[in-house]
Amino acid sequence: MPAREHRRRGAQGRRERPRGAVADLTGRPLPETDDDPGGAVAQGGDVAWLGPYPDTGLAAGPVAPGARYEQREAVELAFVAAVQHLPGNQRAALLLFDVLGYSAAEIAAMLGTSATSVNSALARARRVLAERAPAATQQRTLRMLDDVRLRKVVTGYATALENGDADAMVALLTEDVTWSMPPMPHWYRGRTAVLDFARSAPLGPCGSWRHLTTGANGQPAVASYLRRGGTGPYLPWSVDVLTLRGDRIAGITSFLGAGHAAAFGLPDALPPGAAVPPPR
Repeated sequence: MPAREHRRRGAQGRRERPRGAVADLTGRPLPETDDDPGGAVAQGGDVAWLGPYPDTGLAAGPVAPGARYEQREAVELAFVAAVQHLPGNQRAALLLFDVLGYSAAEIAAMLGTSATSVNSALARARRVLAERAPAATQQRTLRMLDDVRLRKVVTGYATALENGDADAMVALLTEDVTWSMPPMPHWYRGRTAVLDFARSAPLGPCGSWRHLTTGANGQPAVASYLRRGGTGPYLPWSVDVLTLRGDRIAGITSFLGAGHAAAFGLPDALPPGAAVPPPR
């Protein structure tokens, strides 16, 4: 087969490959946000408009040999939020080149521009991403944790909520931890603010909890089920995605909504007495 035909078919194959969570990011608008809370509680935030993405079907490696990011890195909450701050052409260049593995020439043909313009947009996008996204991805952090320590963090979080145990929760959190609850716009920053909120709601009077471990956006997560009365089943409440720094929780993103359970293939209710299973 001539080399030109081989390259053409290879490029066509990449275009036909399913792209999952990253496929629609080139066209999503940037919402109005407030990046710096300036206090314990803030309006806005980068993830108020996001939704959780199930880990099912996400491979450990990149989509294509030339891709710079792994599939799981490309759906991490910090990466997705940072990408939304890019202008459309820069966002497209970054995702098509670094995530999906297209060449500059292929991207130029798709966007009706030149390879030089694509490379320029890509360079600017990488600079913005370097400023907004953390240097260590969650995939790198998770690879540094053994299964025992990861299980301890995830089950510790779930157990602290179920037992209403503020001291156990404190032991899991970084000093600058944040807790957001999309689609609600406000969020909490700092261990004191997070614990004040937790004591007033999930650790306090809102009901009793049960949890199922899962994975979302390439990160550990738990599905929270709430029972408000003393009897009856536990019903889906949220999917809580945990962002780790070492073996501590640096961010809790609780995606509120009963509909998330079905999207993750989880049960629509848990019976009384349901226990927390080990992480998958």
